[in-house]
Amino acid sequence: MIDAWQALCLALLQGLTEFLPISSSAHLILPSLLLQWPDQGLAFDVAVHLGTLLAVLTYFRRDLAMLARGSLAALPQRRLTPELREVLFLALATLPAIIAGVLISDRMDQLRSIAVIAATTILFGLLLGIADRRVRSDGRLTVESWSAALIIGCAQAVALVPGTSRSGITITAALLLGLSREAAARFSFLMSIPVILGAALLQTLDLIADPEPVAWAVLGGAALMAALSAYTCIALFIRLIERVGMMPFVVYRLALGVLLLFVWWSA
Repeated sequence: MIDAWQALCLALLQGLTEFLPISSSAHLILPSLLLQWPDQGLAFDVAVHLGTLLAVLTYFRRDLAMLARGSLAALPQRRLTPELREVLFLALATLPAIIAGVLISDRMDQLRSIAVIAATTILFGLLLGIADRRVRSDGRLTVESWSAALIIGCAQAVALVPGTSRSGITITAALLLGLSREAAARFSFLMSIPVILGAALLQTLDLIADPEPVAWAVLGGAALMAALSAYTCIALFIRLIERVGMMPFVVYRLALGVLLLFVWWSA
């Protein structure tokens, strides 16, 4: 088990990078490579996933309550309200990631290398830049079709490849489909809820079967750090996205990818 200082640093990294389009795996691999930190362990993964889940649930609590009320009100009348339609779009967008996770998630661990993460960080960073250049001032404010929801969902499945960035690839797909930056980010973040919840539940089942002792105080601190940093990140990103666009994140991804390639080449 990593010590408390390492746990807090990694939790901060996880919270900041989970929702920004810059790849959390590209950042979390650096401490282990450059500082020789040990693997954080399964219990830590569960803690930070629960922290980031709490952050996104808290930030979008009003949206989630609105979707729940609108969907429940529509069921007795058997009509498709905008709220129920969005819930169904989110459910459809989640299916590709579930299917891909069941079929190929174990094989993706074989790709968790510096070279692969560097290449995907650069490649999908460039794709994000292309999508951002095509954003129009009259971009759509919501996903409007089943096909669009499915395409964004398939993009989320691609995020199983290390270095891709789940938020980055889903925002990229949404922008290419004509959504505004804020609408693309909102749909991406709402999509993350079932994915993060599912990952946390699966990891919890594995953790129950793990005989290793758990440092509850360290894990609690890590979960809190991940929650606070993730909430701050979401709030700032949503507030500033229309003003700053995606290009700062594109430049950052390219620089990070080049750094990882340098580390890989020098090893």
